[in-house]
Amino acid sequence: MEEWPFHDGNVHNLVESRHTDIRLNRHDVDHSLQMHSSLVRRLSLERELEGHQGCVNAVTWNSNGSLLISGSDDARINIWSYHGRKLLHSIETGHSANIFCTKFIPETSDELVVSGAGDAEVRLFNLSRLNGRGLNDGAITPSALYQCHTRRVKKLAVEVGNPNVVWSASEDGTLRQHDFREGTSCPPAGSSQQECRNVLLDLRYGAKRSLADPPKHTLALKSCDISSTRPHLLLVGGNDAFARLYDRRMLPPLTSCRKRMSPPACVNYFCPMHLSDRGRSSLHLTHVTFSPDGEEVLLSYSGEHVYLMDINHASGSSMQYSLGDASKLMTFTPVVNRLELQTSVSSAFQNGLWRRSNIAARIEKCSMLLEMAKRSLQEGTNIFHAIEACNEVIDGHGTDIGPKVRHECFCTRAALLLKRKWKNDAHIAIRDCHNARTIDSSSFRAHYFMAEALEQLGKFKEALDFAVAAQCLSPSDTMAAEKVDNIKKHLAADEAEKNNKSSDGAPKSEPRTGRILSLSDILYRSEANSDASQDGLRSEREDSDYDEELELDFETSISGDEGRDVEPNILHGSLNLRFHRRGESTRETGANGSCGSPSSSLQNDRAAYQSEAVIDMKRRYVGHCNVGTDIKQASFLGQRGEYVASGSDDGRWFIWEKRTGRLIKMLLGDDAVVNCVQCHPFDCFVATSGIDSTIKLWTPTAAFPSMVAGGSAGPETSVLEAMENNQRKLCRNREAILPFELLERFRMHEFSEGSLHPFECAQS
Repeated sequence: MEEWPFHDGNVHNLVESRHTDIRLNRHDVDHSLQMHSSLVRRLSLERELEGHQGCVNAVTWNSNGSLLISGSDDARINIWSYHGRKLLHSIETGHSANIFCTKFIPETSDELVVSGAGDAEVRLFNLSRLNGRGLNDGAITPSALYQCHTRRVKKLAVEVGNPNVVWSASEDGTLRQHDFREGTSCPPAGSSQQECRNVLLDLRYGAKRSLADPPKHTLALKSCDISSTRPHLLLVGGNDAFARLYDRRMLPPLTSCRKRMSPPACVNYFCPMHLSDRGRSSLHLTHVTFSPDGEEVLLSYSGEHVYLMDINHASGSSMQYSLGDASKLMTFTPVVNRLELQTSVSSAFQNGLWRRSNIAARIEKCSMLLEMAKRSLQEGTNIFHAIEACNEVIDGHGTDIGPKVRHECFCTRAALLLKRKWKNDAHIAIRDCHNARTIDSSSFRAHYFMAEALEQLGKFKEALDFAVAAQCLSPSDTMAAEKVDNIKKHLAADEAEKNNKSSDGAPKSEPRTGRILSLSDILYRSEANSDASQDGLRSEREDSDYDEELELDFETSISGDEGRDVEPNILHGSLNLRFHRRGESTRETGANGSCGSPSSSLQNDRAAYQSEAVIDMKRRYVGHCNVGTDIKQASFLGQRGEYVASGSDDGRWFIWEKRTGRLIKMLLGDDAVVNCVQCHPFDCFVATSGIDSTIKLWTPTAAFPSMVAGGSAGPETSVLEAMENNQRKLCRNREAILPFELLERFRMHEFSEGSLHPFECAQS
């Protein structure tokens, strides 16, 4: 399929313009050149940095890009030279579990570094103490040691220009603020002030199963970020579908964790609308981050895709939704407002003058791309590229095209998505059909494809309404008549199944006290990730309160996401399963504080709970797979953040054009999983890491631009095949992701309900 140019233009012309066009800001041009598409498409593996003995879970640049810091399962921090591409220091931190996060402390001449790990500790180190030591510096006494978290520390955040404070996000549901000026350790046990009063966010009653449900479970924090442009803004994500934006100026004073409090009000919730009412305990965020300009946020979900959202929005805009909007989107209501068809031909035509001189060329390009997409739909070939062509028209030139072209593109893209059937494609098709109906309320294609999308999701009643409407709009169309008949058959089959179940009688429920649960009962209650199982009729399991009582937490060292095994030869083959009650108000006593039961005011708040408005997605990035680890990053590339990158469970990492979601590059970066992708602050240079014990360095040194490039395991051949394999992984049940032979070992084990002690099994 024919390719089309990227939005950043010709790199030769851009370089020339720095010297010839005085109207251009040279710094803006330099920022555009850093990650220009011609350079990104030439990225290839330059070097592998060796120095760790385990999975590398964190890589971060210092502010000027001269140093790279990394943290690993080997509990060591390594400091690397960017210019020399060599190891400068290797520090034995004293952590007793995997290091998940490391940072340079700003404005300290890169002498202070901090780490967070699976042992629930945060440690600060002064690199000036290493002067005169050798390469393997060995153990170093931390300058500060904070042990107030009770579960793993998954992410650290620092504020630009602030050398005194670091923030830590933990799976214990708290985000803590550590001020080095107030103390370098937690109060000793037995002291009069035994508790650390450093809890900035207490989200132990902050997790929401869906938009309609009040927060009532512990939000195990997986990620956090502080805006570099507005440092009072704090973004967090954890084990539910909602990222939260807080204004630190509006938060209550720091407190201890003795008493669980209701979560503080946030500025915004972020969640794609189609994920907001799933009610799935397995859906959670693995990474959240601000864009370089602080105007957007990027969310990466486990078992899902990467999503882009706007921070600033107008109240009541299409980017904001509330409870019930998702169901309204799927419910047939006659649309009488067709104002968009009455508008001018293009918003690019203002005051009788073309806004840009080449507007005609861009409109011609859009027409060509739309015809290419229609041809692919008709022939059933190149579906992926045809969808990207529609993305280019809608997202790349949305202000240039008129309503007729926009309507055609929405309908065509919906049909292509329904034919491709990747995860959540049906939901995106519903959005497109809704937008098409808004433009033309009598559109046969919009109604027909809406019926097909709802049918794929198992929403047959809603699908029938749209199918009947399509048949009324075009009575002679045989496809519409067939669609109505098929949906009626589905409804009849569902009704017959319900009648059979009711006639057989409901099975008697077993008493809970003393009941024996097989591990296989728990494992195979894992929720399927297919669209049909998520959005069709709810199963008995989903209607039960099972997930309210037990939470199954998979943690595998093969994913770089679990504490170290004693023996190094089983580091990459262990499986740890932990059981604990959800929503239980038992006390969790830590080394430096205790956590009590919720206050009565929290219980009263739940009775009168009103769901919040949420910011919806504006772009989706697909092709990778994120199911095996909960530290997988998605990041912006370059100072302008014009590209988005993410690691993947297939050992590759992916780069998309932010504006359109178009895949621009796929690289093989690990033998198993790529977790971390970090772009250099100023150069076209990317560092990645994952399950391998090495850090990969990528530079634009390939002779020719291409979508794929060789990595440590050799060249790639089929981009589409790799992405389709990843989609199949995303749509499997959770237990299918784990090695079958590991699950077989537990199939016959029985556990009495209430015996929630952790156990481990190491693969031999």
